Amino acid sequence: MKTVDKARFHKLYGVKRQRTAYQRKDFIDYMIMIALCAALIWTAYGAFHAMSIVGVALCGYMLAVFPIRHGIEFRVPLIAKQPQEILYMLIHKVENIKLPYFIAIGLLLLENYVISVTPDLPHKVELTHRIALGLFWLHFGALTAYRTAILVAHLAKREHVREVLMQSVWKTRLEKQPSVALEIFHAFATGLLTHIVYLVPWYLVIRYANFSLVLFPVACVAAFFLQKLNVKTLNDWFYRDHWLSHNSELDFVYLHGPHHDSIPSGLIGVAGNGFLEGLFRSGLAFPIPFFNPVLAAFYYTGDVKIDIDLHQYIPGVFPKLPKEFFGVIQHSLHHFGRLEPYGFAINLDQPVSDDIRKRTNVLPDELKYSIKLDEQLTGYQWDNPKFRWFLDLVDKYHDDPVPPAPKEARGETL
Repeated sequence: MKTVDKARFHKLYGVKRQRTAYQRKDFIDYMIMIALCAALIWTAYGAFHAMSIVGVALCGYMLAVFPIRHGIEFRVPLIAKQPQEILYMLIHKVENIKLPYFIAIGLLLLENYVISVTPDLPHKVELTHRIALGLFWLHFGALTAYRTAILVAHLAKREHVREVLMQSVWKTRLEKQPSVALEIFHAFATGLLTHIVYLVPWYLVIRYANFSLVLFPVACVAAFFLQKLNVKTLNDWFYRDHWLSHNSELDFVYLHGPHHDSIPSGLIGVAGNGFLEGLFRSGLAFPIPFFNPVLAAFYYTGDVKIDIDLHQYIPGVFPKLPKEFFGVIQHSLHHFGRLEPYGFAINLDQPVSDDIRKRTNVLPDELKYSIKLDEQLTGYQWDNPKFRWFLDLVDKYHDDPVPPAPKEARGETL
């Protein structure tokens, strides 16, 4: 097994304070974070843009339900008590950037330079711009429709959702705030607002950069191979970024916290992000927004759709992954109150069906066996009581119970 540098993955310039959930004392910081989200959306998309109208409304909703779900306690905000943590957070993010990110920016700048010095070539910049905007809206619209279908499914089975959650660490939350419908709507709003912020870097690239029809084939091939390289480094990057999200209090409260503030449902899925965290990850880590819009739309859609499906940890409710998937990935435990694992926590080094092998064949070994990084860095044990508990929960609820046969079929009369 390859030796890894624990000091690099667990380096922290500021104060280490582990967090997994919001508390009432976070209200002022949460309010500041929401205000930053609203300002970002308003500035990036424009004052009367549809994204701004929906995004700012969602910000107001999130702020309104925080006291209902957590209560309020006034304290000096973290950014006032520890302003140096802001600088540390930025340094951490920059230090963790991988090579594909810089290459993607360089290729985009090169494409724009070629367009500027070859005005006689049929680059069709206006056409590519319209196509890019169309793909942007198609991506957002399709995934919002999918998220809405999941919302409807959860509301239709809200008593089932409650029953499952009452057998987990979420029991305490539901005892304090008993409306499971509110929790479901909160999760939907969390996913939708996170998605809007996550797309800001891509929207800005579409708005201000140019793309050439002539260079389209070369740009697509380059993006394809660059993304393959990026995926190989993804678990390494994610572990470091995710570890910081739970061990730096400022990172958690301002970036990652919203992702853990909602019930463990596919409704929240947007590449594992909190609200503002999506801005940092999409704009200061991932190369995807700088790809040609056709490839960017393809990868963005795949990332968000997969993340939605892989965050559906309330078994028995749409969307349902094959039951076997839950036995090869342990990220579920992270949404049921356990800090570890920090990486993607996939383990295909065990007996699995041919179907699972086919579905995961495109993944590099760095993702297929990503649990090994957690095992090396924290001594994580794959076979653990919490995981066995979750698998029992899946066995109990994954498949809808078989309804009783009609009375006539049982030989009974009405």
